Amino acid sequence: MMNPGSEDNSMVRSFGLARLQCMSWFLVALTYELAASSALRAADWPAFRGPDHNGISTEADAPIHWGPQTNIKWKVALPSPGNSSPIVCGDRVFLTCSQDASGSRRSLYCFDRKDGKQLWVQTVAYDRADPTHKRNPYCASTPTCDGEKVFVWHGSAGVHCYDLDGKELWSKDLGEFRHIWGYASSPIIYGDSIILNCGPGARSFVTALDRKTGRTLWQTDEPGGAEDRGPTGNWVGSWDTPVIAKVDGLDQILVSQSHHVKAYEPTTGKILWTCDGTGDLAYADIMLGQGIAVAASGYRGPAIGFKLGGSGDVTATNRLWRAQRPPQRVGTGVILGQYLFMVSEPGVSCIEVATGREVWKHSESGQTFWASIVAVGDKLFVTSQKGVTIVFAADPKEFRLLAANDMDEGCNSTLAISNGQVFLRTFKNLYCISEK
Repeated sequence: MMNPGSEDNSMVRSFGLARLQCMSWFLVALTYELAASSALRAADWPAFRGPDHNGISTEADAPIHWGPQTNIKWKVALPSPGNSSPIVCGDRVFLTCSQDASGSRRSLYCFDRKDGKQLWVQTVAYDRADPTHKRNPYCASTPTCDGEKVFVWHGSAGVHCYDLDGKELWSKDLGEFRHIWGYASSPIIYGDSIILNCGPGARSFVTALDRKTGRTLWQTDEPGGAEDRGPTGNWVGSWDTPVIAKVDGLDQILVSQSHHVKAYEPTTGKILWTCDGTGDLAYADIMLGQGIAVAASGYRGPAIGFKLGGSGDVTATNRLWRAQRPPQRVGTGVILGQYLFMVSEPGVSCIEVATGREVWKHSESGQTFWASIVAVGDKLFVTSQKGVTIVFAADPKEFRLLAANDMDEGCNSTLAISNGQVFLRTFKNLYCISEK
């Protein structure tokens, strides 16, 4: 047995001090990240992965415990399963959902956030054959809202804009998008435009639409697409939602495509630079840090870390690392300070952004994950395909589970956080979770 004056206890105290210093640094970095986010939208979650498209909430806290009979403010039954996520804009919650498994009626629902009452639904008919995978039901794209209008992409059934009372303001037919696994990318708002990564399939492109009229402002085609397998015999495609990065004081649109990352000029669609080294399939969105970003391929494809900026092919100068065969990844992680907290099908991990070094990894027994991680303060949330949301500490030293909340319903969707409430979409229901 050790005595209080032993060398071993001294080492323990030293380790504890080092750990405290590390965590102090991490909290400072986390505070910086939150301060950098736009504070004016703290109550809203108006797009996929939040107000800044990075999975980081500006809320101070959120419930960490819930269940079918615990902390449920309301729930609403949905007509069919789906993978899209809810968004919250003011007193309204929006969600896409197909009316049936055929995808012939694709809907945008609007609910009252107070009690879950359905305020309106707008349905678009599409009766042509449109392939998808059974694990990716129709209406996989998450809508976005600017506070006055809500925008939704229904794949081959077009882009549609409604006011908050459900009146259609415009629609835009972008043609057919055919891929054996369907579509999933979500629109984002940039200035007076709507940015979309359209595909996957033989027709794939990034486009900007006028937010007021739906008029095409620019379109930049992405070559090499296919409905099934590409020229190399492998499946190819991008389901990536665009993100906006500030590079040398100017905004750039970043999209992870098959085999490379591309940066687009927001007003013209001109390709500014590319960074090669990703795989055939792009599922996860690009994850942004301070001057560094990470792109992770799907189906065990490579992940790369790279510096932002430059001109032309920047692979040789900007790529920092390449992890050859990480686990299957569908969801997107979050970068806090110098660390990326990443989700994969087996579980979660912590990765050093600058080097790609894996600090720790955790496999959650019996669970697989397709949803993206959401950060609230120093806590991270992600929901498994069985409907278990794990809450764990944003700790770069070790995995620490804080809660595991089982709704016993399938789920591939990402949480929305708004005004101290959690909005969860499962295959059966939409939930509002609140401790108040």
